[in-house]
Amino acid sequence: MDRRRSLRYLVAGTAATGLVFTGCSTSDDKNGRVEGVPKKEDNPFNIGRTPEELERDKALTESNFFTTEEVALINVLADIIIPADGQFKAASETGVAEFIDFMALDKTGYQVPLRGGLQWVNHESRKRFNKEFVDASDKEQIEIVDDIAYPYDADPAYAAGVRFFSTMRNLVVCGYYSSKEGMADLGYMGNTPNVWDGVPQEVLDKHGLAYDQKTLDECIDQSTRNEVMDWSGYEL
Repeated sequence: MDRRRSLRYLVAGTAATGLVFTGCSTSDDKNGRVEGVPKKEDNPFNIGRTPEELERDKALTESNFFTTEEVALINVLADIIIPADGQFKAASETGVAEFIDFMALDKTGYQVPLRGGLQWVNHESRKRFNKEFVDASDKEQIEIVDDIAYPYDADPAYAAGVRFFSTMRNLVVCGYYSSKEGMADLGYMGNTPNVWDGVPQEVLDKHGLAYDQKTLDECIDQSTRNEVMDWSGYEL
């Protein structure tokens, strides 16, 4: 089974249980913007929000936690976790870095583990290959990731890297599969209208029930599905 399919099944299985992952700004310019992390000017999720919540959301979406260099590293790791597969885009192309940046500002407990983990990855790359992780070859990058991606098989010496990568993987998967691209990958349709053609006949027969002709004509007949039911002939 390929990695993307495994992650897809993981997300589909955990969605029903309400999976939820548990800001000082280090911006690169005076506007608080970091290259690679676009921010929305307006909050699209403003329905049902209090003025205080909207103000806080606005502050978060106009700020950044990660530097440009850190965003570049996050994008490389994200694409190792969820690469493009020919049909769907890689994680970095779906706003995953923006999502993780928001999470670091919204849940400040992420800040030290994530920034420390990114530094750990770069330190390991410099120690092994004398270069930053983003400058390492694909083979060199995978060599490091393989040492921290499998918690039960990992060398205890890599415990810090294992903890970081597990957190990063969770955030990447959550960010990707809550994006439009990720939902399409899952085949998630959301609340879409469909056609109701009544209770199955075998169920009606089991309980000795049947629709009267008026109900069949006005409620079950799909040619009249857009007409409003007239209940004047029924007693309540």
